[in-house]
Amino acid sequence: MDHTTLDIGRIRADTPGCAERVHLNNAGAGLLSRRTLRAVTGHLELEAAIGGYEAADREREHVARTYADIAALIGGRADEVALFDNSTRAWQAAFLSLTHTFRPGDRVLTGRAEYGSNVLMYLHAVRRLGVEVVVVPDDEHGQLDTAALAGLIDERTRLVGVSHVPTGGGLVNPAAEVGRITRAAGVPFLLDATQSVGQFPVDVREIGCDMLTATGRKFLRGPRGTGFLWVAASMLERTEPVLPEIESADWDGARGFTWRPGATRFATWEMNYAAVLGLGSAVRQARELDPAVTGARAVALGARLRDALDELPGVTTHDLGREKCAIVTARVGDIPPAEVAAALGREGVNVSVTHPHHTQFDTEQRGVHPLVRLSPHYFTTEEELDRTVALVAALARGR
Repeated sequence: MDHTTLDIGRIRADTPGCAERVHLNNAGAGLLSRRTLRAVTGHLELEAAIGGYEAADREREHVARTYADIAALIGGRADEVALFDNSTRAWQAAFLSLTHTFRPGDRVLTGRAEYGSNVLMYLHAVRRLGVEVVVVPDDEHGQLDTAALAGLIDERTRLVGVSHVPTGGGLVNPAAEVGRITRAAGVPFLLDATQSVGQFPVDVREIGCDMLTATGRKFLRGPRGTGFLWVAASMLERTEPVLPEIESADWDGARGFTWRPGATRFATWEMNYAAVLGLGSAVRQARELDPAVTGARAVALGARLRDALDELPGVTTHDLGREKCAIVTARVGDIPPAEVAAALGREGVNVSVTHPHHTQFDTEQRGVHPLVRLSPHYFTTEEELDRTVALVAALARGR
């Protein structure tokens, strides 16, 4: 692991939470840096001093910079970005904008790693529109089988929706190969990058997706209540936003309107400007540190933790895929995962628990959830991982 390009001590000193806990729950919510915290609180203080509209007007350039920085982080353009209060709402806006083309018997293809809210939206479309949802099987590595995907695409296919990284494991799906297949077939590709953006480099042009959604609160280390949608400019004419509001379109003076140019037609006019500026701060920090560098360290820390847990008697990890990320899921003997998480919490270690209903298709296939989920990030130290492994070992021994 290369320690020469990241000043971990400086990064941790700028992260207040590092002094309080061993934070292995970055797949839930990352730790804010002081600079991001200042961006949020500073704007709240400005709103209190001069008024909300006036503060937003004064910070107009910084808000616009947030769009530009998000675009630069993922390889897109600023006018292709819309801001939301979470990734699920962004994903729903993207999915629903395509449903005007759906007819009974049409197909949506997805994978077993799909997030629970996405699955519910798919099932809702089955019930409401009569479409068919086809779950692409996994290959021998437990990742989406791209050969099977290519064979399933036909003239009835209206969308391929894939979660890049699941909420409940360390799998990294082969998104770029999915993009190659969908582009060749002319089928829209919606990528849920909630757990990947901020964890390792994600480039929409290299992947070849048409729409991408992500959150600010996880590996990007932004504030809660932030998310975004990226829509390729070439996709706009194929979409129809379902919840237009005052800034989505231009009124023609009579009974008609035209959509505003760019992706902001999907978003709400009202937003938490303090959170938006905090998101912008977090994205700039991610870019400054270089996602290739921070991503390599995070993934390596995940591998170190996974390997160490696998060596413990009575402990098994359950992460799929040929390529794995920093998320590690494990079972500790016959101890309920919630009890393991609580015990680690009492020792100052933050982890979380996976839930069967958060990954329904994966649960159908494997039935391993709930599991303990541990997710380090680049600011995590090897010593923190070693301490956590020792605590898990003691739990497994019944001490």
